[in-house]
Amino acid sequence: MSFVGVGVIGILTLLLGLFFFLLHIAVCVWGYNDARRKGRSPEFAILVVLGLLFFPVVGLIIYLLIRNHY
Repeated sequence: MSFVGVGVIGILTLLLGLFFFLLHIAVCVWGYNDARRKGRSPEFAILVVLGLLFFPVVGLIIYLLIRNHY
């Protein structure tokens, strides 16, 4: 079964990419809300979002390590 030349594997790949994109956005939103909830300044929260946006895995690890110490 084919959908305009894109097989089942192509559709699954598209859905997987969409899942990771939505996960990335959710992590960025969570990071912003978590930073604001902990009483951090809006500037710090924006830096958290930028770090998570451009460096998703490394940014998340670094934020999880420093979130209670900064």
